[in-house]
Amino acid sequence: METFNSDGVRIAYIDVPPADGPGKPILLIHGFASNHAVNWVNTQWVKALTQAGYRAIALDNRGHGESEKLYDPAAYSSEAMAGDAVRLLDHLGIGRAHVMGYSMGGRITAHLALDHADRVRSALIGGLGMHLIEGKGLPSGIAEALEAPAGTPAPNPTAAAFRMFAEQTRSDLRALAACMRGSRQTLSRSELAQIEVPVLVSVGTLDTVAGSGPALAALIPDARALEIEGKDHSTAVGAKPHRDGVLAFLAAQP
Repeated sequence: METFNSDGVRIAYIDVPPADGPGKPILLIHGFASNHAVNWVNTQWVKALTQAGYRAIALDNRGHGESEKLYDPAAYSSEAMAGDAVRLLDHLGIGRAHVMGYSMGGRITAHLALDHADRVRSALIGGLGMHLIEGKGLPSGIAEALEAPAGTPAPNPTAAAFRMFAEQTRSDLRALAACMRGSRQTLSRSELAQIEVPVLVSVGTLDTVAGSGPALAALIPDARALEIEGKDHSTAVGAKPHRDGVLAFLAAQP
């Protein structure tokens, strides 16, 4: 991976061009406790996008993957992580890009679309629906489970699952706990109404973490919803109908 300095924080990223020509850039922003490889490479997203002629750029969010680990929750606001994304575009000399995020990455994408609309060609919000404004979806105890000594029983099954996933991805558990505490900013209905870029909201029909995708899309002026049938929060991201729907949406953008 390559790295750059994002206002004092080292951020790692990949930049994969299509086989022919420069390609329109699309920036991929992964979810909590994941990384660029788990979210976008292993699920065939980078392959599908580059084969379709796009330049696929994917970063490891601060605290994740090969990017710098920080331990202050204040360092993980959605605005701060959106700033990393904008500075990556600056670093690569890209004026505007499609931006696609999943789960926490979807939250960051929504903040980008609101606060940096001039840099966003379209916004693809995956794995996040009405809980973007309701602030629900995950139980308490996840940060505490991440910080607990190995073998400590988690307070609930979701917290246990996040601890297991974080260990599987060899993540820095203390950095993830700080991120969980600092990154869950919501947007209001009035803020969503100010988003002017085209938006696709993609949520699995069995996803209990995200909240309703169609309900969220209805609050954004130029948005549509993609429901991924029979998929939950973990299985929707790499589902072929998800990729097909995203590629069709992107192809329709100017």
